[in-house]
Amino acid sequence: MRILVVEDDDGIAEPLAEGLAREGFEVSRVATGAAALGEPVPDVVLLDLGLPDLDGYAVCQQLRSRSSVPILVLTARGAEIDRVVGLELGADDYIVKPFGFRELVARVRAVLRRANAEMSALADVAGPEQVQVLGALTVDRRARRVLVDGTEVTLSPKEFDLLALLAEDPGAVVTRQTILEEVWDPHWYGPTKTVDVHVASLRRKLGHPEWIETVRRVGLRLGDTAAATHP
Repeated sequence: MRILVVEDDDGIAEPLAEGLAREGFEVSRVATGAAALGEPVPDVVLLDLGLPDLDGYAVCQQLRSRSSVPILVLTARGAEIDRVVGLELGADDYIVKPFGFRELVARVRAVLRRANAEMSALADVAGPEQVQVLGALTVDRRARRVLVDGTEVTLSPKEFDLLALLAEDPGAVVTRQTILEEVWDPHWYGPTKTVDVHVASLRRKLGHPEWIETVRRVGLRLGDTAAATHP
């Protein structure tokens, strides 16, 4: 598995690359956004936001537009709005510096397992039932596309997986633990708040916040999408 480390700080990049190599990963390291965009697509990208040439968010967005490669943002920007922006632009995980190396490796392996599971699912035979129409909302699992009122909505991989999970049984409550296990990983090491961040982003993108309902102390459910149409 090849990991691309995009980090301009040698004090962080060098020990990180050495540690990942000891874990059995093939590591490439670049110090600029332009260099990252010029690299062959790796299996995982570890992306710093504070790059000397391009804004890390722009790099994330461009990488996501051309590939479904898992992207883990590594940054000192810990504000919620920074997390939201990063996830909306397609990052699969957002890790605030300083971070523990073991946790980072666990998260890398978690996104790789999830990516492999998604690839396997896409390789299965997909029939017409994979296209689900719920009022104004259409979820196409085979093509991993979502449409609202006939207009396609661009979702990050995790946002799509979260919506698809809730759409499996509209109206049924899905616990946060189930969401973390199904959308992230059964051995998720990160904060549960990541669910809230993805839900907030998903609600904004769908344009109908009431579609994803929070059931206090229990979990989430897909609401009455048939009633949630534009006036």
